[in-house]
Amino acid sequence: MKRATTLALLLSVAAVGLTGCGHNPGDRAVSGGLLGAGAGAVIGGVTGGNPVTGALIGGAVGAVGGAVTRPDTIDLGRPAWR
Repeated sequence: MKRATTLALLLSVAAVGLTGCGHNPGDRAVSGGLLGAGAGAVIGGVTGGNPVTGALIGGAVGAVGGAVTRPDTIDLGRPAWR
């Protein structure tokens, strides 16, 4: 169980670090939401919770995190959907 919790925390940190993808708030909200949903689903599944609930919560948190970041905080270039 300790390994699962550690993995979940590492994935959370990675998702938060990547929420700044894109050049405008909309792009960052979308990329943050997608990354957060993926990380939330993994965390929910690994910790014994519901992956769908984890994806919904992670997606919402990631979208908000992405929308409130500035493009100069983390810039990984142009989003794949543009």
